[in-house]
Amino acid sequence: MDWITQAALGAIIGELMLGKRLGKWALAWGALVGILLDLDVVVFPLLDTAGELAWHRGPSHSLIVLAVETYGLALGLAWLWRRQKISKALAGGFVLTVWTLHVLVDCFTVEGAGIFWPVYEKRVAFNHLYQLDLLFTAPLVVAALGLACLRELPAKKTRGKKAELPSKRLKFCYWGLGLSAAYALLSVGLKFVASAGFDADLARRKTSYTRRMEAPTPYNIFLWRAVVDRGSELWVGYRTVFEFRETPVRWTVYLKGQEALADIADAPETKALARFTDGWWIARTNAKGAWVGDLRLPEARTWGSKKAMVDSRLAYSWVINPASKGDHLREIFPDEDDPADYLQRMMARIFGNRETWEANPRLAGIAGSLPEFLPVEE
Repeated sequence: MDWITQAALGAIIGELMLGKRLGKWALAWGALVGILLDLDVVVFPLLDTAGELAWHRGPSHSLIVLAVETYGLALGLAWLWRRQKISKALAGGFVLTVWTLHVLVDCFTVEGAGIFWPVYEKRVAFNHLYQLDLLFTAPLVVAALGLACLRELPAKKTRGKKAELPSKRLKFCYWGLGLSAAYALLSVGLKFVASAGFDADLARRKTSYTRRMEAPTPYNIFLWRAVVDRGSELWVGYRTVFEFRETPVRWTVYLKGQEALADIADAPETKALARFTDGWWIARTNAKGAWVGDLRLPEARTWGSKKAMVDSRLAYSWVINPASKGDHLREIFPDEDDPADYLQRMMARIFGNRETWEANPRLAGIAGSLPEFLPVEE
């Protein structure tokens, strides 16, 4: 998830666990601890591109590393907060809670988190939320900002019991966490609905496949995208949760192109990409080596570059150049589409207007190649 979501989530946990003793500083400390795990990017200048892919949200999010870092940070924070009489146990519980929720939220996305590193390098990814979903993030941000703007009142005390947070502050915390949690749970249910529709369509076609994944499209949980692995090719289709199960899915077929990597199959960069994409990749030959694209994330779509065509540019793609000096792997950033047009067409597709979203597909953005016309299964 994006750092704004993680900071807001950490701020609310900081308020709940430390607000009685740190006051509004609890919000700041919670936000800081909430984004600490994503500061693993500070080591990127020391790594090549393959190393960056392996490191980010990998070892830094593993249970072993989290346990060690939680213990060390708890000792430091307890010493720093000794005047507020915050124990090592409370400081450790605060850090552990914030980081556990941070990793859990990351696991809800497509990229996931390497929580079992180094025993098991495959990342845990539930594919329930897009990396940036305003409907999930907004309640957390509003609650955190509301807490920051509230006038700080003295905590109420009850007979001999320790002070409690004022009720207004508790309401902001509970509403922010509750609405975001409810949205995340709703995404789990809607994924089952979308998955059942994809199941019905593939069964009706009697299509065999080795595995399948579904994930939501950007900024919502109502339009879902499935990728079907059929060995030598990957099928990509969309359906909305408001469609009947009998509604057919229009599948775009991407040839996997394993032959493009035949000469560099054992290269460290090729293996790094295979691990990072969890095998959901396609490859094409390139004058300097090979182009590799990740099909897990929704592609950037551009309509109208050619009549009745939609150009798809993959969100993550790379060029492997074994002959280059230094880093043999270079990331390709897709050209930006028109966000207003994309959102308008996506909203129309969510409510059943398939014509605004579908068109004759082309794979664009391949370094050194013209757009590739893609077959379709109606």
